[in-house]
Amino acid sequence: MANKMGRALLYTLLCLAALYYLLPLYVMFITSVKGLDEIRSGNLLSFPTSISFDAWSKAWSSACTGVECHGLSSYFFNSVKMVIPGVLISTTLGAINGYVLAKWRFKGSEIVFAMILFGVFMPFQVLLLPMAQTLGWLGIASSTTGLVFVHVVCGLASTTLFFRNYYVGIPDELIKAARLDGAGFWRIFFKIILPMSTPIIMVTLIWQFTNIWNDFLFGVVFSAGDSQPITVGLNNLANTSTSVKEYNVDMAAAIIAALPTILVYVFAGKYFVRGLTAGAVKG
Repeated sequence: MANKMGRALLYTLLCLAALYYLLPLYVMFITSVKGLDEIRSGNLLSFPTSISFDAWSKAWSSACTGVECHGLSSYFFNSVKMVIPGVLISTTLGAINGYVLAKWRFKGSEIVFAMILFGVFMPFQVLLLPMAQTLGWLGIASSTTGLVFVHVVCGLASTTLFFRNYYVGIPDELIKAARLDGAGFWRIFFKIILPMSTPIIMVTLIWQFTNIWNDFLFGVVFSAGDSQPITVGLNNLANTSTSVKEYNVDMAAAIIAALPTILVYVFAGKYFVRGLTAGAVKG
């Protein structure tokens, strides 16, 4: 009986916590499907008398983001063009770095790892000036390519840390046996290490996707014009002065900007948790 009561209390607390965290999303959504008159006169939490997605259409295609009124669509696709290569490249390089630092140690490898690890704790604001100079020297300033480069460099410390700590848990004897059989660096990596890396790959992909998609600092500093990501577009839309403040459009735009990361965690969140648990057990 006591066990059932304890479980019921636990579920009750979990439900209350879920409601607490989902309440802002609920308010955003119902505001986005209300008309302006109802927003002004109604209760913030009240369900709309009639549902309309006109605000969503305007936020996507015709809302003003400064002097231009083309909505968030172009910003959204800029983020897509940025996040896919950024996530894939940083994850791939992190896997290779982690593999080397965990299973192919060399003289000074611990020092190299410590230097890479330092990047995890370095405030990104410190990197703005040197990174801007680097992008200028490479000729990729204010471009999507430049943003991809920035996110790969800044995400490499985290991805290396994830993979290195995961690969340390793989028995060294497995690598030694493969080397005795004549397998080399890349064959061991592709045939042995990668097939065992699914949990940490999922963790890293989701982690990097979330960080890159939601980033505002690098987007506002290192992009301009047609290369600006969704977070900058959302900021421009929210701060554009109009005669009437359209809260429904602002809320629809905010949900559009957050929708990819929400969907990632809804459909792949269980893999993220499993990957973290696997890494913790192996570590």
